[in-house]
Amino acid sequence: MMEEDAGRNFKGLDAREAQEALAEELSDKESETAAVNEETQDIEGEEADATEAELETEAEGEAAETEAAETEQAEPEVAAPEVDWSEEDLAEHKRMVEALLFAAAEPLDEKSISDRLPAGAATALLIEQLAADYEGRGVVLSKVEKKWRFITASDVAHVLQKEKTTQRKLSRAALETLAIIAYHQPCTRADIEDVRGVQVAKGSLDQLLEIGWVKMRGKRKDAPGRPTLYGTTEGFLEHFGLETVTDLPGIADLKAAGLLDARLPPGFSVPSPVDGDDEDDDGEDESGEFSQDFLDEDGDEAADA
Repeated sequence: MMEEDAGRNFKGLDAREAQEALAEELSDKESETAAVNEETQDIEGEEADATEAELETEAEGEAAETEAAETEQAEPEVAAPEVDWSEEDLAEHKRMVEALLFAAAEPLDEKSISDRLPAGAATALLIEQLAADYEGRGVVLSKVEKKWRFITASDVAHVLQKEKTTQRKLSRAALETLAIIAYHQPCTRADIEDVRGVQVAKGSLDQLLEIGWVKMRGKRKDAPGRPTLYGTTEGFLEHFGLETVTDLPGIADLKAAGLLDARLPPGFSVPSPVDGDDEDDDGEDESGEFSQDFLDEDGDEAADA
């Protein structure tokens, strides 16, 4: 078109005619261009409509698949057909339930029991009947969180309890504290610490008080703060086979038993314990029996040795 236009001969036309011819040609070109644009727009519109239709078709297909899947899931499970069981069958099924619950390592729910029974068995009815059969017996059928299990009846559970004496091993600190109290009684916590050379742990004294081998024997009235005095109990004597605390082994007995070195330091002695009555904290008796400090009576200890 452009080549044809470029070769068009305007010879023989005056200026006015040439201008009109050129305007006509330009108008024709614009019309052709508009027609081409309209044709292009029509093609694009048709393509867009086709794409939209395809998308709509795909969306409808996916919606149909989703609806079918939901319908499939929503379909209720087909219940097992009810069977008219005979009395013998029901009794046999109940025995099966009883065996399952008895042998189970953990509680069972109704579904777990039903899976083991013949199809159509009345599991709920069988469990109800079994629970009624065991009512009032030593073992009862109990339901916990929708699960069933056999348990011991609460009113006879005490016959299964067994009392057992547990041997408790005393720590070295507790044994040393007990020996000091036995030989130096009545003595205070400060007396025990003075002999051991370390602070007495509260747990050691508490353990001895708990097992009943040590008791409080009043207060030392001549000491600041009136500290508590400790001594042994009758339980201590019974456990070690002693009649009184004076029957505790002396230095000669300890040497013979190999508990003491044959070469003892000079002035070493074993104190003589005193088994006196408990002192009344509120009493006015100022007797010196509970105020004697056996750790300082080296002279008496040497004489006893």
